[in-house]
Amino acid sequence: MNNQNIEMQQAVLADDEIDLKELFLALWQGKWIIIGTTLIAAVIAVAYALSLPNIYKSEALLAPAEDGQSGGLSALAGQFGGLASLAGVNLGGGSADKTTIALELLKSRSFVGEFVQEHNLKPLIMAANGWEQASNKVIYDPEVYDSEKGVWIREVKAPKQPEPSQLEVHAKFTKQFLNVSQDKETGLVTISVKHYSPVVAKELTDKLIEQLNNTMRANDIADADNSIEYLNNALQETSVADMQKVFYQLIEQQQQTKMLASVRDEYTLKTIDPAVIAEEKSDPKRALICILGVMLGCMLASLIVLVRHFAKKG
Repeated sequence: MNNQNIEMQQAVLADDEIDLKELFLALWQGKWIIIGTTLIAAVIAVAYALSLPNIYKSEALLAPAEDGQSGGLSALAGQFGGLASLAGVNLGGGSADKTTIALELLKSRSFVGEFVQEHNLKPLIMAANGWEQASNKVIYDPEVYDSEKGVWIREVKAPKQPEPSQLEVHAKFTKQFLNVSQDKETGLVTISVKHYSPVVAKELTDKLIEQLNNTMRANDIADADNSIEYLNNALQETSVADMQKVFYQLIEQQQQTKMLASVRDEYTLKTIDPAVIAEEKSDPKRALICILGVMLGCMLASLIVLVRHFAKKG
């Protein structure tokens, strides 16, 4: 019985060896097809890689700006947090919470739309397809945008219009140009922008950080003004000394918030390592594209040879 099992295993191994030998011979007989197809794929991959324009990345490292009032605010929140909530004033939220809000705001449709409109960035985002290094000029796709006349001429199907909408701009900017990440351990934030022009990438990174801080500052000042107005009205309506004391302290805290926002330029995010003009491209990975093209060409050719071999055999 054992001898039969051994003979059966040997027969199976022999069949496997024959199959492997057959595959090798089939591939060897079709070697010129494989070589030719691989060379064609390599040429196509190289041509495609060389046709892609360089993309540069500029990034900045930032840290949540320290709130000098956080200690006093926490103490005040612990003592009068309940009354403050009744008064419609929020004493909670530290720098980490503010940073999270800022990063979500940075990727929001409203912020990106306002940023693009204020700096007239729509052509740079939706129509640029290259950069001329000698003259430091951005190259625009002539089938999309007439840079001389400043007119959008792209052909699109309804409901889209020749001029890209805010939704289109936001989708492309946040997916292809903007990258935002935060280290969970250190809390440090990295903001980077990619573009065909390294100069534009650096300028956009700087402007994004500046406008984000300005927006967060304006929002906090507006909230403080609303709180102060409400607290002053509430103060006039009460004659209880303890309540008046609470309202005075809340008003003082809101005044401190306004003062801090007014005197600090980097209100929410403080720059640790500023953005610079990149000297080396970030994309495309031309060597990787060529290698993948050669591998795909070789695999496709081998598959064709094997299919033909077994088709004739069948």
